[in-house]
Amino acid sequence: MKTLKLTLLAAAATLAMGGAAAAQESPVSFNLGVASDYVYRGVSQTDEGPQVFGGVDLAIGEMGYAGIWASNVDFNDDTVGEVDFYAGVTPTLGIASMDFGVIYYSYIDAPSGSDYNFWEFSAAGTIPAGPAELGAAVYYSPDFFGGTGDSFYYEVNAAAPLTERLSLSGAVGRQEVDTGLDYTTWNVGLGFAINDTIGVDVRWHDTDESGLGKIGEGRLAASLTAAF
Repeated sequence: MKTLKLTLLAAAATLAMGGAAAAQESPVSFNLGVASDYVYRGVSQTDEGPQVFGGVDLAIGEMGYAGIWASNVDFNDDTVGEVDFYAGVTPTLGIASMDFGVIYYSYIDAPSGSDYNFWEFSAAGTIPAGPAELGAAVYYSPDFFGGTGDSFYYEVNAAAPLTERLSLSGAVGRQEVDTGLDYTTWNVGLGFAINDTIGVDVRWHDTDESGLGKIGEGRLAASLTAAF
């Protein structure tokens, strides 16, 4: 499940300057990548297997955006993929860069009655702190994945450059669901920009909830992403 803008994968952070330059030349941008595991809020979405993903983003005016993103998933049923549709605006309020968005998560070949598809709304912001960035976000779904009812996800995050191409980033989040498991998750990792298009991220993910089973246990995941 792609959480827009503030997932703070370090690969994205290190590619930010190159992506911004590309956005000025064309309103359309693309991303493709592979990862050793697809981890969403501390939980593997590919049953600890590899991930292949890609998306298209469209800049709308000076502040708007819309896009589509897809990935393989493995829930140990017939579901084979995830396709996300999203849109939002990115105003600036003082020193804060804001992001107000909506995303629809849909699943290919999901079992009948699974209620996997859901909407989520987000409000997020980042502020500069010297060369680093500090951020916070809240996400709300009126009927979360699997028909588990209202859900909130709260996150604080940070990213900082270590060298011109190497960055450190991390986040701490809290997932709360009406009829599901509530848990805290965190991640920390390094991102390296190979060039203005390709970045590598190596990240440790973990949760405090044993009830999630092996897919919620601590894990190291690596990804390679190209943005153009």
